[in-house]
Amino acid sequence: MHFKLSVSPYLHTMQTVPNLMRQVLYALLPGIILYVYFFGWGIVINILLTSITALLCEALMLWMRDRPLRPFLTDFSVLVTAWLLALAIPPLLPWWMTVIGTAFAVIFAKHLYGGLGFNPFNPAMVGYVVLLISFPYQMTQWPALAMLSGYHPGLLDSVSVIFTGHPWHSSIGIDALSSATSLDTMRTQLKHFHTVQEIKQNPLFGDFGAKGWEWISNAFFLGGCWLLYKRVINWHIPFAVLGSLFIIAGFFFLIDPDVHPSPLFHVFSGASILAAFFIATDPVTAATSIKGRLFYGAGIGILIYIIRTWGGYPDGVAFAVLLMNMAAPLIDYYTKPRVFGY
Repeated sequence: MHFKLSVSPYLHTMQTVPNLMRQVLYALLPGIILYVYFFGWGIVINILLTSITALLCEALMLWMRDRPLRPFLTDFSVLVTAWLLALAIPPLLPWWMTVIGTAFAVIFAKHLYGGLGFNPFNPAMVGYVVLLISFPYQMTQWPALAMLSGYHPGLLDSVSVIFTGHPWHSSIGIDALSSATSLDTMRTQLKHFHTVQEIKQNPLFGDFGAKGWEWISNAFFLGGCWLLYKRVINWHIPFAVLGSLFIIAGFFFLIDPDVHPSPLFHVFSGASILAAFFIATDPVTAATSIKGRLFYGAGIGILIYIIRTWGGYPDGVAFAVLLMNMAAPLIDYYTKPRVFGY
């Protein structure tokens, strides 16, 4: 008798790359919706710009490398990079800067290392850091909260600012559409010897972080919980990132609460929650062993606090992630589980 034999592997899982990447994009949607509600349509335009640029650069590099286009363009991995970069940059950033950052992320940070699965650094964070170092002024022009500025930038205003540098309504100045972030305000005012309590009297601040940003962070937290529920990510890295950030911020807060903001301020300000669930958990650039993920995430949380407090930038998420990307192979080497029999 002849039996039909199948080729290994014999165990299959439904978790394919396209399925995983789609779940990540779905989980980002609640935060994006609140982003539009509080700050206008700039984030949607940025997502369109980064998505189109990323797909074009992906196709170009695949063609130059003589690789098939369809499997890689339809696995949604490059769209995850594009969306994360769009969420990291100011929503009213000039369009050509957004294109430059996205192209650098896809071409240099991804394909020059061999493409998906071979890049040692998170491409979205590489693109962000390149823009931050090259255009520091434009990268710090974040939109003003609509409830504070009294004006919610519509679609035409956002398009006009991004593509021409001027609002569509001539009576509205560009200053009315931009404002300092809570991290930048806290950092600047502390240098002028104001106490934390005095600084938090600014209407920019809410209960924990900045108004509006607290709701957006909560939305990203819910999206992260969805990824945990769907087993797209594991709990180790998010827990380690937010836990270490909370602990180190709480330690200095207990020492001197007039100089060091509360740990909840650090958790709900900037990109802490977005980084913990969506950026640091990148399976390609993060540590892979269970113990390694805890060390990796803890290192990111500690570095975020160090850069925010004593570094040269208000938020240190991108630099913290890239530094720990460098350390991930070493962490895995010393935390890999013992091989059975040895």
